[in-house]
Amino acid sequence: MTLIVGITGGIGSGKSTVCRVFKLLGVPVFEADLAAKKLYDTNEELKHGLIRLFGEKIYTPDGRLDRKKLASVIFNNDLHLARVNELVHPIVRNEFSKWLKNYKSSPYVIHEAAILFESGFYKMMDFSILVSAPEEQRLERVIARDGATKEMIKKRMEKQWPDEKKQKLADRVLINDNKNLIIPEIIQIDKRLKKYGKIW
Repeated sequence: MTLIVGITGGIGSGKSTVCRVFKLLGVPVFEADLAAKKLYDTNEELKHGLIRLFGEKIYTPDGRLDRKKLASVIFNNDLHLARVNELVHPIVRNEFSKWLKNYKSSPYVIHEAAILFESGFYKMMDFSILVSAPEEQRLERVIARDGATKEMIKKRMEKQWPDEKKQKLADRVLINDNKNLIIPEIIQIDKRLKKYGKIW
């Protein structure tokens, strides 16, 4: 049986970097946020749902989601954010189930999601890993990556659970603070999962 390992972390924590290392080790990785981005433009059910919530102008004339418009709507309104999540999560989960069928012979797969705990999807994982980093480092990384302002990033951070809350639910925490050697830890996790089907 293929084990499912969930990987999550706040914005700028380095969860994508961790997932890249797992990919290099030959582990199939499902990126939920990337899948959602594609589905916004291709899934008719999702499109209709967003248009019903926010009107036709949430999509550009060529049928692509206006991401800036959606971001400005949901990040200033918790109710809108909750409604979008209610629409998106079941569709992404269905996409993951279809994707998983291709990897039945793999010892384990990775499911990467920014809000794995907040969405409750962690309950469907065999194990969950939290990638954690100090807030200042996370801010620096996102400013360098996205060119966003500190205020904008902090607003996005506020929409996610704090690491202290996530740590209570995680089976393992990887500290990505540029001090701890994270790659040997990932290699150790990979070996244990492949050999024993365990994370520790």
